[in-house]
Amino acid sequence: MDTTNPSRLVIVSNRLPFEIEKKEEEISLRPGSGGLVTAMAPVLRNRGGVWVGWPGTAECSDEAVRKVMEEADSEVGFTFSPVFLSQEDVELYYHGFSNEVIWPLFHDLQTQCRFLPEYWKSYQKVNEAFANTCLQTIHSEDFIWVHDYQLMLLGESLRNKGVESKIGFFLHIPFPPPDIFMKLPWRFEILHALLKYDLIGFQTARDHRNFINCIRFLKEDVHIQGGKGMHICHSHGREVRIGTFPISIDFNEFATHAASQEISKEAWLLHENWSGQKIIFSLDRLDYTKGILDRLEAVRIFLQQHPEFHKKICFVQTVVPSRTKIDGYQALKQDIDRLVGEINSQFSRENWVPIHYVFRSLKRSELLAFYRTSDVALVSPVKDGMNLVAKEYVACQTEKNGVLLLSEFAGAASQFQQGALLIHPYDLEGVAQAIYYALTMSEEERHKRMDLLRRNVKRYNIFWWTKMFLKMAFAKELTDFPIIREYVPKESALEQEVGIF
Repeated sequence: MDTTNPSRLVIVSNRLPFEIEKKEEEISLRPGSGGLVTAMAPVLRNRGGVWVGWPGTAECSDEAVRKVMEEADSEVGFTFSPVFLSQEDVELYYHGFSNEVIWPLFHDLQTQCRFLPEYWKSYQKVNEAFANTCLQTIHSEDFIWVHDYQLMLLGESLRNKGVESKIGFFLHIPFPPPDIFMKLPWRFEILHALLKYDLIGFQTARDHRNFINCIRFLKEDVHIQGGKGMHICHSHGREVRIGTFPISIDFNEFATHAASQEISKEAWLLHENWSGQKIIFSLDRLDYTKGILDRLEAVRIFLQQHPEFHKKICFVQTVVPSRTKIDGYQALKQDIDRLVGEINSQFSRENWVPIHYVFRSLKRSELLAFYRTSDVALVSPVKDGMNLVAKEYVACQTEKNGVLLLSEFAGAASQFQQGALLIHPYDLEGVAQAIYYALTMSEEERHKRMDLLRRNVKRYNIFWWTKMFLKMAFAKELTDFPIIREYVPKESALEQEVGIF
């Protein structure tokens, strides 16, 4: 077997890469959103394979869903294998364990966790159901690539059923340090299950290091060997490779589409709509890890400190609905609505409102037009695995006029040290100062910074990510794996870089 080209890829994730729409008795598919879909769809289109996952609904019959998916297979270039879940499974496994235990804990927000035993039991049950669906799909020479925190037990379930194929796991969210991971009641079970994979990949060196430290602290029976940019864990006769693989996007696809006549026209219309104003753009899922409330407060401070920019900027905050059935997310939505209203009431003037707030998904053409034409992209999560919005913005900046303001706690900060303005999302005055610096930056500096960012994303694109993950999975000798230099926060990253404080 080619060490970087298994016969077929089997992608397994919580959701299939589409959303089901039901109108009366008719159901249809539309492309899904989110980082995983953005990253993996072009990989499967290029290689062919199978995507295993939940269709995203418990309201349609299994037969109806299978039928509409079979019709879609030929259009997308790969096949789907659905895992059907009950409404109870969705509530306990997905809304419960995945998003009220693992998600907040792995983002260092343990006070948001609800460690309910029934959540854990459902998580085990659903991972087993995914394993049973995989058994109906996989071939002996397939490479099974499992994605994200909802399916950490899947490798162990497959091994228990006799599967000997190579299985890789990639975590798209951060991995916490031992002092936080220890708060998980089922920490030993999670680590034991993860060590059943052949390869475990993380977004950043920080996450990689946190995982190795958890193994050293909690698993005395595991022998760890360190290497250049990777580790090997030996556990009960198994070899598990651990590596860092910062996920990316299809740079050429984004850049080409952004440069098209269609997007050029939409971008021009945006500028006409806010004539004489510079556009500051933020795009987030509805989530407390995205730092939306702190960002809005920083915008308020900027407006207070720089009245000369009144009527000269428009801050466009787009929030994509997500997990709206969870109480905490409903409360967050209410807080965002209230704060936007407060700020707009405080600063609005005749024919000018400072914050343009959108609570919906943007059409792809709308999104690319905003990416292309926005003068500043403000990406300020309090913690993120990678943040592909930052990379999409860079790819669409065909004229290299924009400035990226990026949280130092986003995974992308490790790669974007030389081009982005790195900010601390809790330092509200510092973020306000960074907005000012971005808006007044010289054309020469803007072009230089954006050129560095674009070259980075173009080189380390989604296909590089896939190639490196598969290379580490299949290579006999683990040598020459590139290391993405880790970003270590300085006393004041922005001060050291541009000297504005």
